[in-house]
Amino acid sequence: MAVQRAVPTLGATSPNPSVACVLLDKHGSVLTIGVHEAAGKPHAEVVALEAARQGNLLEHVHTALVTLEPCAHHGRTPPCSERLRQSPVKEVWIGVRDPNPVATGGGEALKHGEGAKHVFFLEDQPKYAAEAQQCRALLTPFASRIKRKRPWITVKQALNVSGKMEPPVGQRTFTSSASLILAHRLRRAVDAIVTGIGTVLSDDPSFTVRHVDDHAGYKPRFLVVMDRSQRLPEGWRQAREEDGFIVETCSDIQALPHTLEQKGVNWALVEGGPSLLRTLEHEALWDDWLTIQQGHKGEADTATWKQRKHLDGMVSPLVFFQPDGEV
Repeated sequence: MAVQRAVPTLGATSPNPSVACVLLDKHGSVLTIGVHEAAGKPHAEVVALEAARQGNLLEHVHTALVTLEPCAHHGRTPPCSERLRQSPVKEVWIGVRDPNPVATGGGEALKHGEGAKHVFFLEDQPKYAAEAQQCRALLTPFASRIKRKRPWITVKQALNVSGKMEPPVGQRTFTSSASLILAHRLRRAVDAIVTGIGTVLSDDPSFTVRHVDDHAGYKPRFLVVMDRSQRLPEGWRQAREEDGFIVETCSDIQALPHTLEQKGVNWALVEGGPSLLRTLEHEALWDDWLTIQQGHKGEADTATWKQRKHLDGMVSPLVFFQPDGEV
């Protein structure tokens, strides 16, 4: 339940991760649920505890389920581990350890001292391996930026019935409405979109989120155009900025991951043409690859994805996205 509540916040919390906290009573019944909505806003544990206080439920709180280890440092907000220490919570179950060396250690700290709790990490409990895997997938975009110094990069590729990327003459797309919804759910979930100058010049794309509701009061996303010859039309840039994007150009594909990381991007989605995709594949600058194949003669589209190997145990966040439905 905690993971399911956190997934819809992907794309709203960067440079922070998406996190949720569920508070249970001693019988295992849900009392409150808290999510971290955006950087600078209260963390999930604080939201859940405050909801319990306002609902006169604090005295019934027994267990806290948190997708990510409670932070142990003073950042934009006080340490969540201390808020839990000062609460009636008896047990704390943690999905994954915090990969950020600045914030990690809150779980271990809660085991000791005044107000100590019984702390359990799902990663250390074989019977909860599936739940730990989901928590890792939720954390992957953030963990990638922290541990690898680059965001998680997803490539989205749509193929027609002939296995090519070109739409029919006079059309901009050839995929089904369900596939379009999937694509727009991904746009909502990422912090940046990457495309090529060829796509801009030939298709005049907007890259806005239209087929699903965007985050309420969403912050501007980065829109990076790979452009070695400074051909980006000023009118297109202005139109995208009016749509709410921060438009950047990049001339060096090798510099792209660092450029995105410096802007606090956790997850980037590549929507480009064959040339850009071939380059990303050749340079191994992708992490997972979503392929949407147009169905034959009225058949449904198929969506499949693959993940590069040897990515330090990280799990693709695409596990949360299905072509025909919400999380």
